[in-house]
Amino acid sequence: MSESNAELIGRKPAMNYVLACITLFHGGASEINVKARGRAISRAVDVVEIVRRRFLPDVKVKNIDIGTEQLPSLEEGNRPTNVSTIEIKLGK
Repeated sequence: MSESNAELIGRKPAMNYVLACITLFHGGASEINVKARGRAISRAVDVVEIVRRRFLPDVKVKNIDIGTEQLPSLEEGNRPTNVSTIEIKLGK
């Protein structure tokens, strides 16, 4: 699977990402990754559930990975910041 089948969730409305996921599946992708970190994690879960329940009922959640990334501090002398991450793999 290529990285082009990854949908990175950010600040846009959830339906923008839902449309992107549906477009990837209709474009021939058999699997896609929905990735998010920090406050966008809840939006990523919403996107996956909307795709599965409303638009593509044949799509299943294949795997969910959670983790933590360390981001460097923006200010001099402060400790790095830990940010939660999630990656949800969807497949037909």
